[in-house]
Amino acid sequence: MLAEPGETDDQGVLVPPHAGEVVLTVPSPEALSRDPAEVRRVIDRAGTGTEPLVIVINDAEELREEELAALVQAAARSSRPVIVRVIRDA
Repeated sequence: MLAEPGETDDQGVLVPPHAGEVVLTVPSPEALSRDPAEVRRVIDRAGTGTEPLVIVINDAEELREEELAALVQAAARSSRPVIVRVIRDA
């Protein structure tokens, strides 16, 4: 797993990635741990391809390991890269 900051605009807001297919948007990090089966299902059903999968997490001031566990496990099984876009104060 690799984590790196993304490109931001002049106000420090993350610019959406130029590539990738958004396959899941959740209202908060807690949604990932509330429905881990949905996270796995979405990533598994994305199929093969070269374009990265994008997971958008809204309203995220803090990310805890237990909230991200299902996402990390599903991404590890995927043949496609997975980009996690974290948006604070959504």
